[in-house]
Amino acid sequence: MKFVLRNHFLLSLTGSSWLEWAGLRCHDFRCSRNQSERFAFIAEWYDPNASLLRRYELLFYPTDGSVEMHDVKNRRTFLKRTKYEDLRLEDLFIGNKVNVFSRQLVLIDYGDQYTARQLGSRKEKTLALIKPDAVSKAGEIIEMINKSGFTITKLRMMTLTRKEAADFHVDHHSRPFYNELIQFITSGPVIAMEILRDDAICEWKRLLGPANSGLSRTDAPGSIRALFGTDGVRNAAHGPDTFASAAREMELFFPSSGGCGPANTAKFTNCTCCIIKPHAISEGMLGKILIAIRDACFGMSAIQMFNLDRANVEEFYEVYKGVVSEYNDMVTELCSGPCVAIEIQQSNPTKTFREFCGPADPEIARHLRPETLRAIFGKTKVQNAVHCTDLPEDGLLEVQYFFKILDN
Repeated sequence: MKFVLRNHFLLSLTGSSWLEWAGLRCHDFRCSRNQSERFAFIAEWYDPNASLLRRYELLFYPTDGSVEMHDVKNRRTFLKRTKYEDLRLEDLFIGNKVNVFSRQLVLIDYGDQYTARQLGSRKEKTLALIKPDAVSKAGEIIEMINKSGFTITKLRMMTLTRKEAADFHVDHHSRPFYNELIQFITSGPVIAMEILRDDAICEWKRLLGPANSGLSRTDAPGSIRALFGTDGVRNAAHGPDTFASAAREMELFFPSSGGCGPANTAKFTNCTCCIIKPHAISEGMLGKILIAIRDACFGMSAIQMFNLDRANVEEFYEVYKGVVSEYNDMVTELCSGPCVAIEIQQSNPTKTFREFCGPADPEIARHLRPETLRAIFGKTKVQNAVHCTDLPEDGLLEVQYFFKILDN
């Protein structure tokens, strides 16, 4: 789909040079916060027609939620300041993908020192690991993470080999409970997440509570370990203590060197596929939807966050092309931000899980099947919270697409 903004284009700057325009921008940033404060980012978009990376300056005005874009190479205003409700301040951080009028942009740098100081000085990433004893409570823990102001930027259910567990617990090698730690962490699946916020390492440790769950129930009764842990080993979740350990542990679970990390947990038998859509993720519904699926007695044998490009989505949705009138909008939605794919397990899973999701149109679902996922969490026929496999024979194929093809 071509990126069309209709009346929002301004083809060139008139009556001022690029330097004059840049100077005005710097002047504007010295204005007080009660005036039109704005944040600037450098963003890239891959143009499939020209096979080029195009670079833009993206300006965001938090006072009214408006955006403005400038073509860096051609030194032209590409999009005049326009109100855009689908972009939020919390979406703006380096490395994130944002969708602006159907164009998926990757934020690669701050556009000025003001934005870097205001938004980047304390922003951190850390590892949040849900241990085997609390995987069944993943929905509740993710809900607590979202409510505490964290953004989940990566998520993957996986199983650890003994060697991977030893690498993870290398700092505890001399402790008397080391073997118990290794046995426990390899006893079942874990869910690893990369989470982001100001002072993420410290704030995640605060949300976790003391390592001993009994002590947590006394000293931090609302913490994750107090609510879901048992003792000092089976204590629900883990978080690193320092920048160095956070970097080391995230590299183990989400390697940047091209490796895959620990294996995912997909079983590829008696399965169907569920995808929690980007709008539901950005609106903080992930935890609630996972709770609803679990409470309906569906097994979730694999869970993973994906950032899909348009080509992947068009390939995945190919069966709907020319059949469903909302096809183009469906593609745009699914590549507009991170989604979460789930392998659903149950005997005769496709039929029953599809029924649990409800009609594709949430309004119809609310009238006919008010207890279904789309009735509760959906907004429109395109932003209807979840995708589910339509045909029984496609369940395995869709699960394989995410957990074999895209994961590798």
